[in-house]
Amino acid sequence: MTNLDHGKFTRMTTVFHSLLAMDVFFLFFTGYAIMFNDELWWMLTLMGGSGSVAALHRVFGVGLLALITFWALMMVTTDTGRSNFSEVMPSPGDMKAFVQDIQFVLGNADERHPNARQFAGGTADEIPLLSYVGKGVIFIFAAELTLLSISGLLIWSKTGLMQYFATQTAAMAFVVFHGLLGVVMLMGVMFHIFEHGFHPAFYPVETKAFIPRSMIPEEHSDDDDEGTGIERLQLSPSWASASNLAGAATVIGIVSVLTASIYDTGYPVSTELLVGGGPSNLLLTVGVNIGVLVLFFGMVLSVYGNLVRIRWEQQMAEEETDGAEAEAAD
Repeated sequence: MTNLDHGKFTRMTTVFHSLLAMDVFFLFFTGYAIMFNDELWWMLTLMGGSGSVAALHRVFGVGLLALITFWALMMVTTDTGRSNFSEVMPSPGDMKAFVQDIQFVLGNADERHPNARQFAGGTADEIPLLSYVGKGVIFIFAAELTLLSISGLLIWSKTGLMQYFATQTAAMAFVVFHGLLGVVMLMGVMFHIFEHGFHPAFYPVETKAFIPRSMIPEEHSDDDDEGTGIERLQLSPSWASASNLAGAATVIGIVSVLTASIYDTGYPVSTELLVGGGPSNLLLTVGVNIGVLVLFFGMVLSVYGNLVRIRWEQQMAEEETDGAEAEAAD
């Protein structure tokens, strides 16, 4: 069994991952349609105007709270959840891997730590499925989602906090904090899309994130190599062009969103929007739209991954039926 073969999530985690991704994508689309209403005027119009977009943003915000609550309860009340929680906790091996990787980058180590070399040799038994990098991503996203939810609730309902909103400056502080978290998370999501959609071993999508490990066979033929299995893959002819294009779009989108967020004001406004909050710059407008395009592409990849899972389920069902018919015929 190789690192490229074994599953990544349980079925419940796989479904949750897909639902969370879709909810976060729509939060980005609605939130940035409000924040960058001058650059994304077409998106604002497409979703019915400022009032409709603000209402949709709150609906998806409630959806995010529901998903977070469900996940927290699942982690506490189920054996699978408690097991997953123990697996994502940092270990002494993670610290050793981090230190050795830093030494490797500085030229003071000959190789990366085995815990971080999923695709550079070694078997699945030797290399953990979740490295310190993966654990870090989980904790960062969890912290960002929690802070975004809290700050979003404070902006939405000021009951009990009116003393902090007595001035426009204080009110905008909450807004700026919420928007800054959104921009930081946007960068993480864009890199996440690029990493898992354009890794040469998984292009065009990492199916392990969508197919539960219970559906992936864990027995392999005797002639399987002892490596990760990457040496048996063939690089897709379109990978180089697609990865270069997606990488450029990711960088342009992040830089443009960061730049636009410095200039734009008036976010969020529930009933009317201040059109023209940012500089009238064609390149900046194009860059912000490229960033949204990257997010849209990530949503398309998520849908594609689930379609692959459905096809995988159908194929397994067909194989089981064929096997049962063959046994009956014998």
